[in-house]
Amino acid sequence: MTAEATSKPKKLCIIALSGDLEKTWASLIIASTAAAMDIETSIFVTFWGLQSFVKDKKRITGENIMQKMLSFMQRPGMSHRKTSKMNFMGMGPWMMYQLADKYNASKPKELLAMCQELGVKIYPCQMTSDLFGIKREDLIDGLEETVGAATMLQLATDADSTMFI
Repeated sequence: MTAEATSKPKKLCIIALSGDLEKTWASLIIASTAAAMDIETSIFVTFWGLQSFVKDKKRITGENIMQKMLSFMQRPGMSHRKTSKMNFMGMGPWMMYQLADKYNASKPKELLAMCQELGVKIYPCQMTSDLFGIKREDLIDGLEETVGAATMLQLATDADSTMFI
């Protein structure tokens, strides 16, 4: 190995497509762990994954009836994620949070704060923002500016590893 190869920082790119609780949780666990290991980490959030990064207090997003209906059917916000399986009208997420408390596991909001403290860059997808009518002020604080697929591809090709969650 050359000296340049050994001194080059490692990079991880996570593409967060899903807004399901366990997948959002996994993305944030991996991102915070990688950043704690001094791996330069970025998360590109797109489609339903972007819904996780809308402010919890924002109930309805969108400018037209279809966008508003989508946000009504799938409430945005980190605290309103459903599980992909065994949701049971909210019992699934409640049980997962109870288990997190019992086993001292960090919850998604805590992991998000860790990611931000550790310098993880979280990029909202511009096209998804446009499709869903999500404005910058709807998103949680501390995210990067919205970017398109070309930027995501650059992040992914520059990374040593890319994960699609």
